[in-house]
Amino acid sequence: MTALVIGVDGGGTSTRCVVATVSGEVAGRGYGGGSNILSSADPGGSLRGALLAALAGLDPGEVTAGVFGLAGGDSARERTEAVATEAWRAAGLAGRPSVVSDTLPAFAGATAEASGAVLIAGTGAVAARIDDRRVTGRADGYGWLLGDEGSGTWIGRRAVRAVLASVDGRAAPTALLGCFGDAAELAPSRSPGQAGPGPAAPGPLGSAESAGSAGSAPSAQEIVRLVHAGIAESGPAWLARLAPAVEAAARDGDAAATAILDEAARRLAATVGALGPVSGPLVLAGSLLTEPTLLAGKVRAGLAGTVVTARDSAAGAAALALHAAGAGAVPDPLAAHRHLIG
Repeated sequence: MTALVIGVDGGGTSTRCVVATVSGEVAGRGYGGGSNILSSADPGGSLRGALLAALAGLDPGEVTAGVFGLAGGDSARERTEAVATEAWRAAGLAGRPSVVSDTLPAFAGATAEASGAVLIAGTGAVAARIDDRRVTGRADGYGWLLGDEGSGTWIGRRAVRAVLASVDGRAAPTALLGCFGDAAELAPSRSPGQAGPGPAAPGPLGSAESAGSAGSAPSAQEIVRLVHAGIAESGPAWLARLAPAVEAAARDGDAAATAILDEAARRLAATVGALGPVSGPLVLAGSLLTEPTLLAGKVRAGLAGTVVTARDSAAGAAALALHAAGAGAVPDPLAAHRHLIG
């Protein structure tokens, strides 16, 4: 019998699962939609799908430990643990997983160090101080309605507001209006059975039919309707789909888009700065900070000390499971951790 551990990294737009051996070899991977308990449409379904895909061809009875790092979990602890446990059992697994803040797997997926800090900016945004693989301090991460400043969802909300102000005359014209133009990639409604993009697909919003006639700009009311319909169907994380368009517009010199990214960078820097001095590396995680974005460059420019880019947060969650399993099940957790994250 080969003992296995499971790690899950669940964000607002996607869920990633890694099954690993006790020596740190990856035995399986699975993926699903968003599993942020506060903003995703079906977190439980996403977790089940990722688990079942990762366990394909493996014996669930060989799993000895599991760690789920789920965005939004700190703000809705009981509900998050219930959803995680239900998905765990639906996958045929005994016992229950350990549910932790998504900050821990992000940190452990980038470094085998036990202490440091992490700043995540993806669909949501949060910073945390890590001591001995435990979260001992935290800033933001309060969800799209009350916080997550500088996140993809925050950027999306700011983009919509900028477009509405432009359309009704309160602000100068902005290229961000093109997000609501003539393509259907982000249209919130589709006929039953019609293929469409996944939750994280970037692109313009609306269609010729839903956002005014072809060749004409949509009205403010049409934009509001499209945004509310998108959120109703896919959850608030839907707003983060606009972040790539803001990035593109800023690269082309659009003033409104540039101002949004400048403010996002300031807010993210303030979030990590609120943790105070830390010992150990600072890990930058989340798609907005791990990809070569303008926002990532602006944030990095204001940081000091050792900065590490996150790699595989699902592997980080599995590494945490290796440490949690104990020496009896895992002969050398630190060596397995290092091997697992490469």
